[in-house]
Amino acid sequence: MKMDIKLTADYILEKEFKKSMKGYNVDEVDQFLDLIREDYDSFATKIAALEEENERLKQELSSSSRKVTPTQPNTNTTNFDILKRLSNLEKHVFGSKLYE
Repeated sequence: MKMDIKLTADYILEKEFKKSMKGYNVDEVDQFLDLIREDYDSFATKIAALEEENERLKQELSSSSRKVTPTQPNTNTTNFDILKRLSNLEKHVFGSKLYE
């Protein structure tokens, strides 16, 4: 999503104002516009970097979601199956000590 920015750093730099008798100090206005221009340059650089990172992360997410296939739990397991597996595990772990 591109932002519609009406002012650019170059536009701010090149902007001319009419002079009048009771106008602003031209040097102060120029200094202020220079600060604004520097900020616009910084913002444009940051926005471009964030847009690139956003695209990279979207692609990374897209490629990783294609690789991972979620496994479905076995819904056919019954209590009897669980008890049978638990009994086999006890026999394996405790062996003959279980019946002594």
